[in-house]
Amino acid sequence: MTKELEHQFVTELENNQNIVHKICSLYTNDRDAHKDLFQEITIQLWKAYPKFRGDSKFSTWMYRVALNTAITLYRKSKRRIQTQDYESVIFKIKADEYDETEEQQLKLMYKAVRQLNDIDKALVFLYLEDKNYTEISETLGITEVNARVKMNRIKTKLRTILNP
Repeated sequence: MTKELEHQFVTELENNQNIVHKICSLYTNDRDAHKDLFQEITIQLWKAYPKFRGDSKFSTWMYRVALNTAITLYRKSKRRIQTQDYESVIFKIKADEYDETEEQQLKLMYKAVRQLNDIDKALVFLYLEDKNYTEISETLGITEVNARVKMNRIKTKLRTILNP
């Protein structure tokens, strides 16, 4: 890669790294796993960057690569025996941004979202990022109608999980 292409990539990654961090938070349970996934996503983005044609926004392309990487690694990790208890997961949230009630609600929401399948998790993530259904469908490779139907079903499922 040329220095200019490398500089463009680093700039885009720095400007959009919050996307990767949010995906890592959704698919990991601890700090080390978060760092590992962030690194793996960055590597996959770097490898794929020369093929990025600019047909979509960089952030949309980044979502797709990051989600595909996270889902692939998540599926591989599901084959191993999980030894960490979900109750032991502690989310690091700045006290000045959230009060205790909001923090507890956020923990419950993350726990509920983790119970969804891979595609549903990705859809919820994009929805919570205020992506419109057109962007969601492009990122996930599904129709816009399918994205809307799935989101309505997911909302119902999350309500059931959160309010048994």
